[in-house]
Amino acid sequence: MARWQGQFRRWDKSPGNPVCEIDLAVDVLLRERLAEIDPDAGWLSEETADDPSRLDGERIWLVDPIDGTRDYVRGRPGWAVSVALIERGEPRIGVLVAPARDEVWVASAGSGATRNGQPLVASQLSGLQGARVPTDSPAKYLPPGVLSVAKPNSIALRVAMVAHDEADFIATTSWGYEWDLAAAALIAAEAGATVTDANGAAIRFNTPDARIFGVLAAAPDLHPEVLALIRQWAAGVAAGSR
Repeated sequence: MARWQGQFRRWDKSPGNPVCEIDLAVDVLLRERLAEIDPDAGWLSEETADDPSRLDGERIWLVDPIDGTRDYVRGRPGWAVSVALIERGEPRIGVLVAPARDEVWVASAGSGATRNGQPLVASQLSGLQGARVPTDSPAKYLPPGVLSVAKPNSIALRVAMVAHDEADFIATTSWGYEWDLAAAALIAAEAGATVTDANGAAIRFNTPDARIFGVLAAAPDLHPEVLALIRQWAAGVAAGSR
């Protein structure tokens, strides 16, 4: 946080995929501190070379040192540190810390979720009319009746918005990585949201390639309706490519 909006080295890991020296410093710090809490847990982080031995253990720490690096390097507040403890493929503890927004999100499996110590209750909207979705797309690209709300660059924070009833759903339909979603998925689920991948399947963590096909986090009654829209869109894309 002390270096945010200051001077630091930054570069692109690939086109449009920024990283900075702060990502790497946070990665080192978290690995040291989390190993003190559970030294037997494996490690999977966006900024560390993957060690396949993680697949042999019961638990791993699943970490994104800065989720939303694009906002971090631009001096915007939509970034967070994401940490989850995964046990046998399921998140047991999830923490998001967004210091530029003065937010600390915490969840443990079966015990609910909080933001800054206050219990979270996810959106309970039952239909698309008036549904809020974090996006920077013009309204004309949204389904009828759906409203655009401010979108942080961090996908974890966008999922957490559903947990806090600041959004009614968030949906992506591209491949992402487990470290982006592990903590936020638990926070949203413990707040009462339904969280799946873009196909509507349960998300498992600590998989060999550590990838997830999209995410759909939504109010429980809204989830099937958004999933139907995703499938309709996918069918249209498939038909157009023939």
